[in-house]
Amino acid sequence: MTDLETTFLRTAITEVLPNLPEATKDILEETLQSIGVETYDDFKFIEESDLLTALRPIQARKVLAAWKLRCQTPETSSSPQPSTALHSSPASSQSSSTSISQSPDVDWVDTFLIPWDKFPQELMQFLERGKRPSPRMRREMVRIVVNEMMRKCSCPNKRNSTEVAKKMVAKYPESLLDVIEGDVVGPGYHSLVKQLQYRIENVKRFTTPKIRKRRHQTDDSDTDEIPPEKRAAIQDTYGCINWHVKFLPLGETSESQEEKKEKIKIMSRQTDADAEEVRHLMKLTFYTQRNQVNQGKNIKCLLEDWPWWFNELGMAVHYKELTGIGLNETFTRNLDLKGKRLLNYFSTVGVNKNKKFLQDLTKFKVMRGELSGCSEDVKEMLMLLLSYFNEKEDAMFCHVEDTCLAEEVEMDKVNLTPTLVVCGQSCFSSKRFMLCVDRTVVHDNIPSFISALCMMFGSYYCFNIHYPSELASTLELLQRCFFSINPEKGTKVEKTNTARLHVNPRVLTLIQELSDHEWRDV
Repeated sequence: MTDLETTFLRTAITEVLPNLPEATKDILEETLQSIGVETYDDFKFIEESDLLTALRPIQARKVLAAWKLRCQTPETSSSPQPSTALHSSPASSQSSSTSISQSPDVDWVDTFLIPWDKFPQELMQFLERGKRPSPRMRREMVRIVVNEMMRKCSCPNKRNSTEVAKKMVAKYPESLLDVIEGDVVGPGYHSLVKQLQYRIENVKRFTTPKIRKRRHQTDDSDTDEIPPEKRAAIQDTYGCINWHVKFLPLGETSESQEEKKEKIKIMSRQTDADAEEVRHLMKLTFYTQRNQVNQGKNIKCLLEDWPWWFNELGMAVHYKELTGIGLNETFTRNLDLKGKRLLNYFSTVGVNKNKKFLQDLTKFKVMRGELSGCSEDVKEMLMLLLSYFNEKEDAMFCHVEDTCLAEEVEMDKVNLTPTLVVCGQSCFSSKRFMLCVDRTVVHDNIPSFISALCMMFGSYYCFNIHYPSELASTLELLQRCFFSINPEKGTKVEKTNTARLHVNPRVLTLIQELSDHEWRDV
């Protein structure tokens, strides 16, 4: 972003909200840049929702009203340059004229040429042969590219980095794509964007007077004025292809749906119920199930109306209709492809990350003992993921006595988000698991840990539940690498004061390091 645009946006913000903290002005300025505001005339296309990541609703409405009013005045609407329309003082006008006379190339990135000729010969050999560069060579590549970018623009923004990364990955996809065992992560270039941005920030660090921080919202924030369904839409629909069903299946009516629901209830009490018939009935009533969830019906009511939904079979049917992906089969297939590789990475490379991870790995090995098998591998892998991302085990698990009954679980110790109740001292020694959703035991006897994990993960999607921030990295890694839900945009993580990127940077880093590890092992 050029100095001309930066001055223009900051002036527009300051004139309307002069008492806004500088940090918030920074955030708002970046927001305006990211949505493409390049001229004064662009202000009339902004909507309130575009500004809510930086401003409270009243503040957003205030600036929108002021900007759109100015767009309607003859002097500003006919002005060819944004800076002259906003600068009120003679000094500012003079400064604007000077900037305009320089005619900066605001689209420099469109004509930017990647400096392939400046890359070391060893790096170019790797790229041309479709091999993955080592971390050292990749860092050198990023340094050279950023150096050239900053010759064109002193302050490249994320959009610029994204366009440059796209060009690089398009040229050498086999070497630069974000990929794990053949699966492309997100759009495939996020890790390179992240590296470019980090390098730009490092170069700018010595010239930046202060670190910019996002202002935390206080408890009296008036963001509650936004309807909950509007705020939650991205998290609710993330990864879904059939979230809101508009029409009943052909031949179905409200009465027939009710009849099928009652039949499912009766079959839930039978020990010899026909699994294929249950699967068929659950699929036919998906329309009604989704409507009840999207209308906010609570878990206890859903459990009473649809008992088979909280069984492994019923949840698999709903999840497949919702996301287009098989729940258990996708997980087990990816586990065969990536599970051993991830465990190997943790035990060889991950142990060098920090002392705590080494201690946890040793502890889990002792707890596992001589136990072997796929289920035990999954337990160890999940525990190590939590440790690697420094996320708390008790945000995902609740431990009770091995003889504990569902009604004996102390719900004040259970999280609101989907939680696995481990009946025993550890996951490795437990022979039985329960699944809790909204502090309600929805299944009290799951003998398989893999089944329990799949049902816990599936619950986030089936019941419109956001990932808790305490488990953001672990759940996204599972989502992208093992459950194959890999959207390019959006996030499933609950809204907090922390900005969320489309792909979690910590997840990207692990996937990139794992990819490097794969190439070294080949």
